[in-house]
Amino acid sequence: MIRTPNSVSLKRLLPTASFVGCADIAVTDAVEHHEACTPGCLFAAISGGRTDGLTLAPLAVQRGAAAVLTHRPLADLDVPQCIVTDVRAAFSEITHALEGYPTRRLGVVGITGTNGKSTVAWLVRAILEANGRQSGLLGTIEYSDGRNVTGSTLTTPDSRSFSHWLGTMVRNRTRFAAVELSSHALDQGRVAGTLLDCAVVTNITRDHFDYHGDFAAYRTAKAKIIELLKRSGSLILNADDAGSASLAEHAGPHAQIRTFSIDGGADVTGTILEESHNGTHFRITAGTRSVDVFSPLVGRHNVSNSLAATAAALHFDLSLTQVAAGLESVDVVPGRLERIECGQPFPVFVDYAHTDDALRHALASLRPITTGRLICVFGAGGDRDRNKRPLMGQAATAADVIVVTSDNPRSEDPSDIIHEIVTGIGNDHPCTITEPDREQAIGRALDMAVAGDTVLIAGKGHETSQTIGTREIPFDDRVVSRRQLTRSRIEQREQDISVRTGS
Repeated sequence: MIRTPNSVSLKRLLPTASFVGCADIAVTDAVEHHEACTPGCLFAAISGGRTDGLTLAPLAVQRGAAAVLTHRPLADLDVPQCIVTDVRAAFSEITHALEGYPTRRLGVVGITGTNGKSTVAWLVRAILEANGRQSGLLGTIEYSDGRNVTGSTLTTPDSRSFSHWLGTMVRNRTRFAAVELSSHALDQGRVAGTLLDCAVVTNITRDHFDYHGDFAAYRTAKAKIIELLKRSGSLILNADDAGSASLAEHAGPHAQIRTFSIDGGADVTGTILEESHNGTHFRITAGTRSVDVFSPLVGRHNVSNSLAATAAALHFDLSLTQVAAGLESVDVVPGRLERIECGQPFPVFVDYAHTDDALRHALASLRPITTGRLICVFGAGGDRDRNKRPLMGQAATAADVIVVTSDNPRSEDPSDIIHEIVTGIGNDHPCTITEPDREQAIGRALDMAVAGDTVLIAGKGHETSQTIGTREIPFDDRVVSRRQLTRSRIEQREQDISVRTGS
């Protein structure tokens, strides 16, 4: 149970609010789910999504809620009510106030973008901690308060959990935080009240159109990260990405814009010196200073992610030498071009790429370091944006062998999803295989690979389950890949023995 000792005056915190049945409400605990109500708490009646908080307000009062936060008066409730225009944003402000406004006492880097958020957050934390600065992280892979770590459930937690994790960081004497901010969280006001020292926008391409509708709305949601910047905070933009770079026009008068680029012409630039399956050697330049880095992370896009993290670290007055030490300390970002080693004669990578842009970048990163065939296994999620499925297929044509399979089909028929992906591949691709069973698909890709080939298994990355219908089935691409590689080696050894013995 999340509780804080603070008491918050809603009249003082929300000066434009009106009140029914009282002149003010003093809040010591606030929740948005009626099941979580305890005696004396404030219930936020948030409408939208799958539930309507207004209809659940009576149940919340029955469970002990002493007051309700709502966008309109509820005549059938005999408890004090606070009326606001945006309940979700007001609720987020309240949760931050209950935690004592933790982001005022933390150095916070907020990261948004279609791709790269998790890697940039991971690298920012690594740089800070390599230089003695205890840091927390909230993102797609895990939540950490600087001491304790747990697996994440959402890229950006709900408002109450988000502010509580930040408050715990302060209580643990954690000094910094790297937080991923999804377009959903920004659009819904779930992180209102958060103050950022740095706002990083990795890129803005295409994703979540099932929610946002179109690119303009998606970009508008991403741009809301700028509203969270502290006075004189740094807005860090990717000069190589038109969507990210376009947000410069939204920067306030006090924001410091810092750009990064591999192509040049930015505040922080990167020059790739050498690439291999084992990592990337590149040079970072900022002004007149430069440093050479060898990162175990593979690919051009990870150089870009490293530059974004560098720009954030420079805001906190770290040197490029200190930055390099942090970047070189990261052996792997879970599920982000993560190498799978089982003694096989070809490299295998598992990556989270689940958008056409991310898949295109992952394949482009592996092509220069592949002497043989590039084999790609991927799918697309069910009950999500259908229009991106043929785009995923089109992106996959950069591979020599394509294996299309399932990736969280949810309530849809996997074969229907696969068919829509294949329409983007077209009939001219030399080798396209469809296999709805994801484990079988991975096995087929690994069985056909030989020395010189590279296998990319994309879409799920660090995820440890597959959603089929209403069932959540344990499934980890990394575990499955190791199992299939081990099976293949055993079968090959048995065949070799059979040949030698003539049996």
